[in-house]
Amino acid sequence: MAEECEFPKDFNIENYEIFQGVPNFTYGDGDVIDLGNRLIKVIHTPGHSPGHCCFYEEGKNLYTGDLVYAGKLDAYYPSTNPIDFLNSIIKIKELNFKRVLPGHYDFNLNRNIVDEIYTSLRKLDSQDILGQQHGIFRFENFSIHI
Repeated sequence: MAEECEFPKDFNIENYEIFQGVPNFTYGDGDVIDLGNRLIKVIHTPGHSPGHCCFYEEGKNLYTGDLVYAGKLDAYYPSTNPIDFLNSIIKIKELNFKRVLPGHYDFNLNRNIVDEIYTSLRKLDSQDILGQQHGIFRFENFSIHI
């Protein structure tokens, strides 16, 4: 399993600022981004955060950002929701893709990790512990912090 990453040595929290700009446009669930020879579908997948999205390239890739990766999946913070996390996994589970390209750690995962996360979240749900403040649950290729 991947280890937690550290900030770059030159990172200084005192100089860090959250982006304050205004977007020119936004994408929503089901919108398609046309890159010319590639079409990428936006899939709203809340759970890790309310506005989280995955990007889907049919038959090829699922870009999962913070929803799916081989590390500690977080649904613990006030802005997260473990039930939404499960529902988002359900939403992407049946899509036709070969690779998972996450935002952290191993950047080329087999699609089976989505099924593993689904099974693990269902198990926690069946034990009535798929809610916040229950701790960290370790599985073979990832852990879930709820």
